[in-house]
Parts: sequence; structure tokens; C-alpha cells
Amino acid sequence: MADDFHKPTQFSGSKFESIKGGEDPAQISRIAHETAQALLARVRDSPDPDVVERLVGYTDEHGIDAVAELWSRATPRSLPGALWRIYLVRLLIRQDAEGTAYLYQRGIDVAVTIDPVVAGAAVPTGPAEIILLADEILRGLFTGDFAIALDRAAAFCRVIGAGCASVADDFDTTEPGRSSELTTRALRFSTTAQEFASCARLWRSDSLE
Repeated sequence: MADDFHKPTQFSGSKFESIKGGEDPAQISRIAHETAQALLARVRDSPDPDVVERLVGYTDEHGIDAVAELWSRATPRSLPGALWRIYLVRLLIRQDAEGTAYLYQRGIDVAVTIDPVVAGAAVPTGPAEIILLADEILRGLFTGDFAIALDRAAAFCRVIGAGCASVADDFDTTEPGRSSELTTRALRFSTTAQEFASCARLWRSDSLE
């Protein structure tokens, strides 16, 4: 799913002037992990509501690239990797709330698991409900049980993935190109769901770094 968004190829010199050799992969990884750990520790230790709300809406004001510079290159099964993907999911929802809500509702219609319950969106799920869900999941990383927030994100991705696959079947004979696109999106959501679930397990074992 991250492939759907532009990711800067290098750190901003104005923001990291003190960092030498910023293209060193080891240094990039260290910065990603240190910033993610420091941010999460600071907010969770003292969850000021104003600070939390600014973080939830951070990319609305500053854009996704501001987060990408820090965390987009992190491995999926890591703290910065999890934060990066949560922000991407929220961006995807807010960019097309109506379309996302439609795919989510279709996923609920075909679901054979408890994923819709775990994700926790209001039913029926319209644009307003899907935007609220995105904010609740992100807010939960900073103020609630981190693993539960990741489980909700994983469930959301599985429901959306099921919705994409179901709609892809509708277009299979009439619009094969559209069907193929939706099938690819379904696979990306499935992969992202697996990554979130892995991060949740690592967090519960104090191994998510």
C-alpha cells in the first residue's frame, strides 16, 4: 500500500543539518527508531489532549512527506514502520472517504470473520464514520493500548481488502483493467494487515523497536 504514495528519497537538510552522511542506511534507521520511540514515550507518558490532537491532524497541516522523511524507510515490522503505515491509512481514508466507506461496507457485507467488530466503525459506515475510525485508531496509538490500536488497523485493512476483492469480481468481465487494479489493492491491504498484526504481537512481547 505504501507504494501508492510518493516517498522522498532523502532527508531534508534544513531539518537534519547536524546529521552527517544522512544517506547511510544504518543512520537513517537509527534516526527513524529514535524519533518514533521518543515521540511515543513523550506523548504516552503525559498524554496532553491538545498535543494528541495535533499529532492526529499533523499531516493535514504539514503533509504526509513530513512524516515520510522520518519513517517511510523503516521496516514494516518496527515502531516507525507501524507509525508510518497508520498515517498512510488515515491519509488514504481522508483523501477518498466516500470511496473508502463504500469498499469498507462491501467488505462488511462479505466478511466471515469478526474483523468489522474489531475495527470498530459505526454501521452503516459512511464517509463521516470512516474518517472518525481513522482518527480513533491513530489517537489510540498515543493514548490507549498500542497493540489494540494496531489490531484495529489490521482488521480495517482486512475488511477493506475483502471489499476490494468483492468489487473486483463485479468488474471481472466488464472492466478487467479496473478489476486488476482492485485486486492489486486488495493484496496490498492484506499485506499491510499482516504487518500491523505482526507489530501488535511484537508490542505485546516488548519486542517492537
